[in-house]
Amino acid sequence: MSLKDKLGLFGPGLLYAGAAVGVSHLVQSTRAGAEFGFQLVAIVLLVNMLKYPIFEAGPRYAAATGRTLLDGYRSIGAWAVWVYVLLSSFTMFIVMGAISIVTAGLFMQLTGIDIEIPTMAMLLLFLSVLILGFGHYSTLDQLMKLIIITLTISTLFALIFSVLEPVEKQAAFENTFNLSDHAHILFLVALIGWMPAPVDISIWHSIWSVSKNKEQGYRIPLSQALLDFKIGYWGTTLLAVCFLALGALIMYGTPESPAPNSTEFAKQFINLYTINLGQWAFPFIALAAFTTMFSTLLTCLDAYPRTLRRSTEILITKYQSSRYHNGLYWFWLLLTVSGTTVLLHFYLRDMRAMVDLATTISFILAPVLAILNYIALHHPQVPDDAKLSGAFKYFYLTSTGLLIAFSLLFLLYGT
Repeated sequence: MSLKDKLGLFGPGLLYAGAAVGVSHLVQSTRAGAEFGFQLVAIVLLVNMLKYPIFEAGPRYAAATGRTLLDGYRSIGAWAVWVYVLLSSFTMFIVMGAISIVTAGLFMQLTGIDIEIPTMAMLLLFLSVLILGFGHYSTLDQLMKLIIITLTISTLFALIFSVLEPVEKQAAFENTFNLSDHAHILFLVALIGWMPAPVDISIWHSIWSVSKNKEQGYRIPLSQALLDFKIGYWGTTLLAVCFLALGALIMYGTPESPAPNSTEFAKQFINLYTINLGQWAFPFIALAAFTTMFSTLLTCLDAYPRTLRRSTEILITKYQSSRYHNGLYWFWLLLTVSGTTVLLHFYLRDMRAMVDLATTISFILAPVLAILNYIALHHPQVPDDAKLSGAFKYFYLTSTGLLIAFSLLFLLYGT
């Protein structure tokens, strides 16, 4: 196999990165550093390690069976697929609202356009519908490789310069994280809710993996699929730490704090780079930041209709015919956009409030999908060599148990 063919096997892991490196990184990680310095860096690393086996279930199941995790849920029982549909229906409008409002702020900062944030978010949503209507998996696959590489390089350069030329600090403005502070606990929950991403992405990843197999014409081996996933997963972990460090080095200990308005936050975020790289870097950084969030908007807006289409095909026999395939995708796509538009227009407009709500809901619901992923992976239809075993099996169980415990503690004491 040639080098080009080997590189062609990569893709779902970078789509994962494109979906993950969005709100959780640009907004939440930066806020963590800006408000608490490096105090939460260990939490960010620990959460990424803790959730690794749960996210890995997506590419593992798809590579082992050639099917999506939703098909694995169906092997458990139709009720498991219904659980996913209900959870997605409950969260997708809030998730898409949070992503679109951040993307809108970055776009307005990049272009100088001055209109209401919800209006700009709606316009970007409809632009995304047009792009997805004409594009397919391969379009997202190729676009993501360029975007992630661009953002990673620019972020690393900005971080290096921020270390070499530190911002003057004012001790009076320092803030110490305190577990007895209710506001700090709520922020911590919001931070880890989408760190590194919502657990839903494990299901999305299995969908992308199956699409990649179809594009290649054969099933990509388990070892290659897991390598692709690891590159995307640990790459996003590195970026999360970089964004936290930028917030800590440039904003922590100064009078400036992350703005709740998405336009102002976008300006602050881009300044994290231009302060260190120079004003010449503004158009490049603004473009990289916007394209990163826009890629998140595209991948998530594509993922919800894909997964809900597959859920519909599994649950309702008559829709399993290929003639309904595109129609179902458009139905769920337009429903997702319509619901998000209503939410943006009539309800939450504050970026921080919307992001915190979306991430907190994901934090609470994560254990449900983690349990279903585990059961699907250990179904008799899954080859024995692909099932979890030994220490890794107990790692998964421990991670799921901790997610359950943390969610229960938050429901009992954090609300």
